[in-house]
Amino acid sequence: MQVTLMKGKIHRAHVTEADLHYEGSISIDRNLIEAAGFLINERVDIYNIDTGARFSTYVIEAPAGSGTIGLNGAAARLAMAGDKVIIVAYASFDADEARQFHPRVVLVDDKNRHIAKAAASSVKALADA
Repeated sequence: MQVTLMKGKIHRAHVTEADLHYEGSISIDRNLIEAAGFLINERVDIYNIDTGARFSTYVIEAPAGSGTIGLNGAAARLAMAGDKVIIVAYASFDADEARQFHPRVVLVDDKNRHIAKAAASSVKALADA
């Protein structure tokens, strides 16, 4: 049996740009991609905290240290600069792997700088602090 778990996420990032006329995707600061364990072209789900919109796209790299979280193409209609989003990737595991797996949870500041990695169960406590 296979189960799908959260592989990694970037929690409460701020959208820095939305470009309707760019080829679709989400541009993410290379440092955040690495911290979350995302791969280039990997499918991710985006949850817009401000509007409730939920959608999927794929990851492209923005320059390391830029703080970029940019929605491109059709996704640009679902968030605007300043919106807070959660970016999540999932993976399938067999039951034994799933019991041992620990997702990467990346917390960011208001400039999308990586401030901490957290256990998935501790995100709410850290976000509320």
